[in-house]
Amino acid sequence: MKKIQLSVAEPGSGPIDTDMIIIGAGPVGLFAVFEAGLLDMRCHLIDALDKPGGQCAELYPEKPIYDIPGIPVCTGQELTDNLLHQISPFEPVFHLNQQAEQLGKTDDDRWCVTTSEGTQLRSRNIVIAAGGGSFVPKKLPLANAVEFENTSLFYSVRRMSSFAGKRVVIAGGGDSALDWALNLQPIAQHVTLLHRRDQFRAAPDSVNKMRALVAENKMDLLIGQLSSLHGKSGIINTVGIKKAGQDESRLEADALLAFYGLTMKLGPIAEWGLNRDENLISVDTEKFETSQPGIFAIGDICHYPGKLKLILSGFHEAALMCQQAFHYAFPDRKLIFRYTTSSSALHEKLGV
Repeated sequence: MKKIQLSVAEPGSGPIDTDMIIIGAGPVGLFAVFEAGLLDMRCHLIDALDKPGGQCAELYPEKPIYDIPGIPVCTGQELTDNLLHQISPFEPVFHLNQQAEQLGKTDDDRWCVTTSEGTQLRSRNIVIAAGGGSFVPKKLPLANAVEFENTSLFYSVRRMSSFAGKRVVIAGGGDSALDWALNLQPIAQHVTLLHRRDQFRAAPDSVNKMRALVAENKMDLLIGQLSSLHGKSGIINTVGIKKAGQDESRLEADALLAFYGLTMKLGPIAEWGLNRDENLISVDTEKFETSQPGIFAIGDICHYPGKLKLILSGFHEAALMCQQAFHYAFPDRKLIFRYTTSSSALHEKLGV
């Protein structure tokens, strides 16, 4: 399948007007783009991760999924890639590495969402498709770690060029750690991959490529754990490493990338005044609308009697949600229901 080129907006952009703001770019959020696109609604998506796909792409890219209708088996990454291909005719715009933080209203009664990077989006429809909440990187459990955050300690990569010519230490053993070790190796002065054991949770191909580079002395692999950080004015100069049965050693470094996995939190959305059932957002089963008109919730984040936390349930919720969102986006237009199998108008939208 041809790789899809994503439209990714620069942080801090806006104000941007759109027909639908989707918070969460996992499978359910991506399918909502498709259903919205069939009804002429343009979508912008906000996600705390650096790529679309949610849990499927970040935590389980190689995990097989067996309950997607019509697809006997696919991996989490394959499902993400297929969804991105499916929605490409509608040209969604992604705002990645950002959280939806502030919610307000415009003078003309539209919703306005401001992200953690200062991006402003305005729409009559907000769709919360955030799974169990926003994915937040697990922080390094060292007392002085906060002193170095966002200057020389990072939990994601926003610009590869920031690490050019630097001595980079990457801590972790999952796909993110291995992927960035391989991506940064050609441009960094030196890359050291640090993991607590000589086994990895990453794709086998990535592990094999990493070991080949280590064998060629083009990068280092250390088995141990981070034990301390040293530097001044927010800039790391050495990191402490503790190997089993040995005293702490020091390794020179200009930048540290820590990939210890993700944790899920409802985040600022919890302060938006929506009716909730514990950490889930209550919705009706006709429109999947929350207690605030124009704000919807679909996927694992929503709650209603009989709710099943399945991807296919989220797809169904997205389809019904868009029927109501259309009326908010285009109050003067009549909604005409069409089938993709027989509608020439929909065929034209899809380019088939």
